[in-house]
Amino acid sequence: MTKQGKKMKAAAAKVDRNKFYAVEDAVKILKDSAKARKFDETIDIAINLGIDVVHADQQVRGMISLPNGTGAKIRVAVFAKEAKAK
Repeated sequence: MTKQGKKMKAAAAKVDRNKFYAVEDAVKILKDSAKARKFDETIDIAINLGIDVVHADQQVRGMISLPNGTGAKIRVAVFAKEAKAK
């Protein structure tokens, strides 16, 4: 196993591995343990919903709008002559 640094040990001490946390509490712990870094930190969240996706009434679908978009710039190419190019 690899060695853990001081920061990793301090972050691990804040979490009880034998306890189940509510989503709000887990996100709060993550935000409290985040430090100022030279890069954008990201997290992945996996939530067990306990549903059977075979049944149509139990499927989960949704859409969100990211606050800063996807970061992709939109480019448009136009093939036209003279006045129509504007």
